[in-house]
Amino acid sequence: MIEVQNLTKQYGAKKAVDSLSFTVNDGEILGFLGPNGAGKSTTMNMLTGYISSTSGKALINGVDILDDPINAKKNIGYLPEIPPLYLDMTVKDYLNFIYDLKKCKIPRKAHLEDVCGLVKITDVYNRIIRNLSKGYKQRVGLAQALIGNPPILILDEPTVGLDPKQIIEIRTLIKKLGKKHTVILSSHILPEIQAVCDRVIIINKGKIAADDTTENLTKNITTDHRLIARIDGAREEVLKMIKGISGVISVTADMEREKGVYDYEIETKEDADIRRELFKRVAARNWMILGLKTSEMTLEDIFLKITMDDSFEIKMKKPSEEKAAETDAEAEEQGKKAEETDSKADDSVKTEEADAKADDGKKEEKAEKKSKKSKKEKSKEAEE
Repeated sequence: MIEVQNLTKQYGAKKAVDSLSFTVNDGEILGFLGPNGAGKSTTMNMLTGYISSTSGKALINGVDILDDPINAKKNIGYLPEIPPLYLDMTVKDYLNFIYDLKKCKIPRKAHLEDVCGLVKITDVYNRIIRNLSKGYKQRVGLAQALIGNPPILILDEPTVGLDPKQIIEIRTLIKKLGKKHTVILSSHILPEIQAVCDRVIIINKGKIAADDTTENLTKNITTDHRLIARIDGAREEVLKMIKGISGVISVTADMEREKGVYDYEIETKEDADIRRELFKRVAARNWMILGLKTSEMTLEDIFLKITMDDSFEIKMKKPSEEKAAETDAEAEEQGKKAEETDSKADDSVKTEEADAKADDGKKEEKAEKKSKKSKKEKSKEAEE
């Protein structure tokens, strides 16, 4: 686990990082994003102990990175943006050197074979690093971060220089590592963050601008509603028709997808659902809707909206609010359980009452039969 408490880095009058506080839980993959100059690299350098903070704390599995840097760093595997490679060494010599440097206790041969297999560098194990492609150098850098099997991995641009196939392999590896490691992943490839990470932190001007899942960020940020409708009809007439629907703010036509078929991007007012009215009007003109979908915001849209709009602020729950929400949820759950218990008790009481009534009925029935039998016997005695 990583705990960051009011972490600050100041250079003269400028605050590169301004009171950052967040937590990364065990087994979580966190995407760390920010524009150039936002303080992203500075934060990662402080987390790894490469530079010191002006104030605040960074706790690595409970160990303060400044108070006890050696023990804190034992928990970290770090891949900086430029891998720390010795180009004149072979991959084998370099990884053995890192193994000794980290004072690794895992059996050497088997461990290095496992690491090389994970990052797919077994076939270049005996080659000089200088002669490797940029992609392979990046993989060797990732391999050194994995030596010693550290519980925390901090990866800065791990897929730079890789081809599409290698990128997919590294993404899959990171997701696999996230099951057993805490991972902080920084990347400028936003779809990569969206595909791999459980949670995203976006920092801007040294402060946290957003901290949530991409799904929740989309819900919090999106105040407009957009539809994309593919309609077979006269372009200008379709535009005019859509503009006339109540609740439509704007509509634009994309390029011609098929002959006479265009995609129309429609922006509507909040809480306005125009789908049924759109269908009626299209049908009334004998046009055809060939496709209709909502236009969801991508992580790139979210990133640009947060970092480029100075007036924009996202409402993030404070820890106290989150705890209150959790408490409310727990109370609600306990209330439901209590209701279920009461209901079961009521049912039990009702069942007992029904059983008692049934028993009383049976007793009355037996008494009645006994009485009739007694009368018959007396009647026979009288006749005799």
